[in-house]
Amino acid sequence: MKRRDIKTDSRPPASMTPEQVIRKRLRRIVDAEEITGFLWKLVMFAVMMWAMFGMVFGITPMKNNDMSPRLSSGDLMFYYRLEETFRSQDIIVFEKEGKQYTGRIIARGGESVEITEDSQLIVNGSHVVETDIFYRTPRYGDEIEYPLHLGPGQYFVLCDYRDGARDSRYFGAVDRAEIKGKVLAVIRRSHL
Repeated sequence: MKRRDIKTDSRPPASMTPEQVIRKRLRRIVDAEEITGFLWKLVMFAVMMWAMFGMVFGITPMKNNDMSPRLSSGDLMFYYRLEETFRSQDIIVFEKEGKQYTGRIIARGGESVEITEDSQLIVNGSHVVETDIFYRTPRYGDEIEYPLHLGPGQYFVLCDYRDGARDSRYFGAVDRAEIKGKVLAVIRRSHL
């Protein structure tokens, strides 16, 4: 038995017809075009995802239990960066003093907010009854003077877990420029 040597050149075997050689080379060209096309689509997909999640949407984890029981530490939040109008009860992601926070809008520009000594929340002179909030709303020291009148583009933001959470009772009104976006959806950590 003779052992065949492995061919290292790219010449077609002598037994191939010219048509077979042409088909083989065309197949090689088509394979290269498919690979190039796939890589091009992959690059375009990566650019599109960067644009979507870098400029239009954002993803961030909930870092603490300040929004408990609605949001828990470790939940993944998707937020919309291009929102123009925020309403009361919207949950937002915002940045204050270089740190990121999550909270619920209680009042907007042109409205007044007061938190009484007995932990009552008053917006525009009316007591607010929050059926979904299970905690009292205590004041935090004397840093914020009540009633607080919000100027245009300002929001009063509270966390759902009212005792000890960092929100507008701690650092005052949140300006529109400090809001990163409105939370649209949440993936619970138990489903990851």
